[in-house]
Amino acid sequence: MKTFLKNNWLKTIIAGVICLIHIVPFYISITVALKAKTDLSSRWILPKELYLENFIKAIERAEIFSAMKNSLIITITAVLIITILGAMAAYPLARNRSGLNKTMLNVILAVMMIPPLSILVPLLTFVTRIGGVSTFWGIILVVATYQLPLSIFLYTNFIRTIPMDLDNAASIDGCSSFSIYYKIILPLLKPVTATVIILVGVNIWNDYQFSLYLLQDPDMKVVTLAVANFFAQSSSNFGAASATALMAICPITVMYLFLQQYFVKGMVDSAIK
Repeated sequence: MKTFLKNNWLKTIIAGVICLIHIVPFYISITVALKAKTDLSSRWILPKELYLENFIKAIERAEIFSAMKNSLIITITAVLIITILGAMAAYPLARNRSGLNKTMLNVILAVMMIPPLSILVPLLTFVTRIGGVSTFWGIILVVATYQLPLSIFLYTNFIRTIPMDLDNAASIDGCSSFSIYYKIILPLLKPVTATVIILVGVNIWNDYQFSLYLLQDPDMKVVTLAVANFFAQSSSNFGAASATALMAICPITVMYLFLQQYFVKGMVDSAIK
């Protein structure tokens, strides 16, 4: 009993330390963003008066709303493509465990391990040849292709937890393979779909390396490029820079709050097998 309680306390302390490591940067960003440049008090102390001029500078100088619009177009379109194709590709991989499908799944897992920077040069050459540089379809094609293996992996593991008896019963009733997928399997994929949307959506929203080289037109810049450029231009004004960063994470935070009830279940069920 004592050992059990000791382990629980140890886990609680470790969890608390991890939470602090993640919360402290946000707290510092909020306090700095709400202070005037002339306020030289400690960054750990909350401001006595709210100073919103930093957020106005972020909107006017960093053009953060324009960058957020571009990021939303890219993220929503890419996530839509990834969830549809990922779920459809995962169904036969999960249900038909042939040697070929096992090999394909291993190849998909191997693709997930490739660092983006290692393929950047040939990728940039290819996208330039097909005229995809500084276009929405070019960057969407790249990020969707790079994030698709993660989607297929999660969907495959989740579908394997759904009993085959459902497929067999529907097949006896005369359903085709597509009908079984569309009417029986697809409605059960809500938890893992929420997980895919959050993980893939965050990865695409925070993408920097692909956007830096493939979006060379200033009018096409996304939030990561806008924040980086504004930090470089306003390195002496930490308040405005922090305000820009806080505004950049708002959409993805709202998305997580809406989908969090399905996120944990999807992650656990996808990791069972």
